[in-house]
Amino acid sequence: MKAPHSAEELLERALSLAGLSLAELAASLGVAVPADLRHDKGWGGQLIELALGATAGSRPEPDFAHLGIELKTLPVDRQGRPLESTYVCTAPLTGLMGLTWGNSLVRAKLARVLWLPILAERGIPVPERVLGTALLWSPSPEQEALLAADFEEHLEAIALGAVERITARAGQVLQVRPKAANSRVLTEAVGEDGGRILTNPRGFYLRQRFTAQILAGLATL
Repeated sequence: MKAPHSAEELLERALSLAGLSLAELAASLGVAVPADLRHDKGWGGQLIELALGATAGSRPEPDFAHLGIELKTLPVDRQGRPLESTYVCTAPLTGLMGLTWGNSLVRAKLARVLWLPILAERGIPVPERVLGTALLWSPSPEQEALLAADFEEHLEAIALGAVERITARAGQVLQVRPKAANSRVLTEAVGEDGGRILTNPRGFYLRQRFTAQILAGLATL
């Protein structure tokens, strides 16, 4: 699928997917459906990226960089409530000089987001999971203030060598949590004495209650 030329074209494509099962979407694209997602956790998101013509791949930029729009698939239950927190991007653990909310990748990723909910309760087989109605969103001034405050709090803790003391309870809307295939994956970070330590990579995540507010339409464009 070619990349969309405008936000309106992208939203129109995304809205046209509502009601389709993952099996139906995969068949239309000639893609095989895995029996489960234990070894293909990102398969659903990649399928939708293919259907919508996402361009970023694994590059550190929004999925539709030419439009400044990030795509986020969001597993929900039958009441439309998010089932998990939402990964945004990797959290930097070194090279923090000059980094602010304003020039951060987190802000760039969240400046404009195309949310696509998927009915994905655990008892529903992967092929039968159904796409919901897409929503194009940008944070309100109040929401951006919350995100910025959390980001700055997390960044200060990382810069002061307290990365290993950050828990999932920190942050009103934005969390920092381990992000790696397993605990053996290590990367450099700032230690408490200012030297370098090895720790698990971290990622920024949006809390479930925050994405629930977004899906409820509280700050839609």
